[in-house]
Amino acid sequence: MSVQYPSDLTDGQWQVLRHLLPRAAKRGRPRVCRRWVINAILYVNRTGCQWRALPHDFPPWKTVYTVFWRWRRDGVWQKIHEALCRKVRKQSGKKPTPSVAILDSQSIRTAEGGEERGYDAGKKITGRKRHVAVDTLGLVWAVVVHGAYWQDQDGACFVLQKLRAFGRLRVIFADGAYGRAGLAEWVKEKFGWLLQTVLRPVAAKGFVVLPKRWIVERTFAWLARCRRHSRDYERTTESSEAMIYISMIALMTRRLDRQI
Repeated sequence: MSVQYPSDLTDGQWQVLRHLLPRAAKRGRPRVCRRWVINAILYVNRTGCQWRALPHDFPPWKTVYTVFWRWRRDGVWQKIHEALCRKVRKQSGKKPTPSVAILDSQSIRTAEGGEERGYDAGKKITGRKRHVAVDTLGLVWAVVVHGAYWQDQDGACFVLQKLRAFGRLRVIFADGAYGRAGLAEWVKEKFGWLLQTVLRPVAAKGFVVLPKRWIVERTFAWLARCRRHSRDYERTTESSEAMIYISMIALMTRRLDRQI
């Protein structure tokens, strides 16, 4: 299969990814090439086009969307993403799971329709929040998409519940918004972690690079390369989360490909 679009998997990326895919069913309709289908999903993710607007040299859009939806429903995207996170960390000389996480959210406008949306009075945005926890490499270890009406200190609880699966975690860095409502005490009591807020210097003017917090901001910048994230176009928050996993899967397979 020749590479036709910049978003297509290279041969090296495919070799990294193919072993992590679920086994194909032996019964049913004739199978469509999985690499072809994944390239179509990556095209939607990178260009931001509608599913129905997929170029005709990809499989039928209904076939592509069905694979995306089924793998989202079965947690396949999340499992692939976590396996790649472990591989990238090992390649960087780190242990498979992190001991430090950085927490932050991003408010984003939604397209017409969709579930779970609200108004963020601070950012003056009607839409959703992408709440992520990343490690010191900027890799996403937990993501929750919820209505923008949730305050950061409340929405963080959803992300922290997902992080409890990683037993090495000890410290979480976050901005001052996460120091409200006794969140640090709740985190210590519930999980035994230290939630440390990184505050902006009082005398600082203009843009300031803050320790640790710049890492999660860089991750949001990585996601912004994919136009599907310019707004939240997904009808459900589960699909929004899956698209974030897919963006990071593309990024991590490129990193691993360079080391083959």
